Amino acid sequence: MKAIHRWGLQTPAYLSRIPHPVLVANGESDRTVPSENTLDLAAGLPRGELVPLCPDAGHGGIFQYHDAFVPRALEFLES
Repeated sequence: MKAIHRWGLQTPAYLSRIPHPVLVANGESDRTVPSENTLDLAAGLPRGELVPLCPDAGHGGIFQYHDAFVPRALEFLES
């Protein structure tokens, strides 16, 4: 937790240099990786695609909402 907190306080990385598509997902109540960081990550990636934050979910949101996430992930990987 301390390392993740320190990472979150660092100067933002140059995400604009990443040319690849990136699917970004998280729970809306993630205490491990704050949800605000997820929004910043998706916004900073030129080809970032944000999966809507999983409601009432923490770090395991994609597992709690696997019925919605898996088809979206497969669609992303097929494109």
